[in-house]
Amino acid sequence: MDPPEDIVEGAIARHVTMVREFGGTPGVNRERWLAALTPKHCALSLVGEPIMYPHINALLRLLHARGISSFLVTNAQFPDAIAALEPVTQLYVSIDAGNEADLREVDRPLFSDFWARFLGCLDALRAKRQRTVYRLTLIKGEKGNMGPNAVREYASLIARGAPELIEVKGVTWSGVSDGGGLTMASVPWHSEVREFCVALQQELERRRTLSGGGDETLPNSTAPPPAYGLAGEHAHSCCVLMAQLKYYHGEEGGWHTHIDYPKFQELVAKWYAGGADFGSEDFCAPTPAWAVWGAPEAGFSPAEERGRRGGRALAAGL
Repeated sequence: MDPPEDIVEGAIARHVTMVREFGGTPGVNRERWLAALTPKHCALSLVGEPIMYPHINALLRLLHARGISSFLVTNAQFPDAIAALEPVTQLYVSIDAGNEADLREVDRPLFSDFWARFLGCLDALRAKRQRTVYRLTLIKGEKGNMGPNAVREYASLIARGAPELIEVKGVTWSGVSDGGGLTMASVPWHSEVREFCVALQQELERRRTLSGGGDETLPNSTAPPPAYGLAGEHAHSCCVLMAQLKYYHGEEGGWHTHIDYPKFQELVAKWYAGGADFGSEDFCAPTPAWAVWGAPEAGFSPAEERGRRGGRALAAGL
C-alpha cells in the first residue's frame, strides 16, 4: 500500500508532466496552460473506491495543506468510512438506482449485503456538515433507472440522506463495453433530464406537505425531506443541479451554490488546529447568472470563447 505522501506527490508530478506536453499545441490558451501547471482541485473518483483507502484522511490533509480542494466520490458501500471521514470540500455519493433490484442490475455490487451498506451510507452522509451531494446518473431504457417508480423511489432516498445538493446527469456513453449493455439510446436528452428533475422536485415538495413525509418501505425515512429548488443546469453536460433552499438568498441574493475555495482552506486549516466545526454555509459563493436554472446561456459562461466544428458549438477548454 502506497503512503499518502507518495500518492499526492506522484499525482501532482504526473499532472504537471501531462500539462507541460500541451504547451506547444496550436490553439492552447497560454494563460490557462500556465495556471494548469499548479493544480488547485483534486477529484478522488474515477476507477475504484477511494474511501476504502485506510489513510484517506491523511491524504486529504496533504491536499488541503497544498491549497488543493477535495472532491470525493463514493459508491455508498462503506458507511463506517463515511462516518470517520474528515472534512472534504465536497462529498458525493453515487445514487445509481432507487431500489435494491435496480441497484443490483446497474452497479453489479460485490457485497451480498450491498443494500444495507447503501442505506447505511445515506444515514452517515446525513450527519456531515460540509457539502454533501447525491449524484444521480440517469439511464434510459429497459436496463435503466428512469422507470415509472423512479421519482418516488429517489425521493425516499433523498429524504433519508438529506443531501445538500443533488446533481442529476444523463449517462455518458463511451462506446461498446462488455457486459454494460449501454448504447446511445441509453443517453437521455437534456430536456428529459430537466423533466425528470421537475417531477422529482414536485414529489419532494409534495412529501413536505404530508404528515411525516417519509416512505414506510425504508427504515429511518419517516421524516419529510428538506426543501429543494431547481438551482442550476449545464446543457453541454446534460446536467441539472438541485439544492436545498438554504442556498437560495431570495430574488435579490439569488442562489449561492458555488464554492469560496480560499474560505474553505481557511476554515479547514483552523479545524485541523482544533478550531470550531464549520458547515457548507460558511464557504458558499454566489452562482453566476448564466449558470442558474432557466438561464438562456444554459450553463455556458459568456466569458468563454465558443468554437464551432461541423455546425455544432463547442466550449473552449485549454
